[in-house]
Amino acid sequence: MQLLTSPASPFARKCRVVLLEIEQDDVELRDVSASPMGGEAALNAANPSGKIPALIRPDGPTLYDSRVICRFLDMRAGARLYPEARLWEVLSLEANADAIMEAAVAITYEKRLRPEDLWWPDWFEAQWTKIARSLDALGERSMPLLRGPLNMAQIAVGCALGYLDLRHGDRDWRAGRDTLAEWEAGFAARPSMQATRPG
Repeated sequence: MQLLTSPASPFARKCRVVLLEIEQDDVELRDVSASPMGGEAALNAANPSGKIPALIRPDGPTLYDSRVICRFLDMRAGARLYPEARLWEVLSLEANADAIMEAAVAITYEKRLRPEDLWWPDWFEAQWTKIARSLDALGERSMPLLRGPLNMAQIAVGCALGYLDLRHGDRDWRAGRDTLAEWEAGFAARPSMQATRPG
């Protein structure tokens, strides 16, 4: 199998962290270029939307969307990152983390791909408001799940927070969120997170 990925993508990082955590070393990592303006041909052939990650399988159709790929890898390894007893909590929190990533990536692309005189500050703030609300909810409602045994929600949240540091460090997401910041510091020290940290 081959995972199409990119070092800076928080969605691809989720999959790479999972591979390390479940010790699946038979998946080849292949860095590709992705952009909403059109990525490289190999990626577009694997995933018609041109988004990463994509998991090319020799014995079945290519899988795309990080949630689909992570669920597949977990089931394949029997790793139980989606524990049945807390399945809906884990899935919902993973979706919340992905929403943080989506808003943060949208801001990044807007600034990277549009001329500065066409930036829309109100739109940037609307995206950041989504992120801030989600971060507040994590600290207020989700700490028991984040502090429990390793699960997919933790990996997704860790990758989302790492992306905020990478692309939006000037926003200081930690301000006023000491509990979440403390959790992140501990989770970011995991070998899988260190090994996948974007340079």
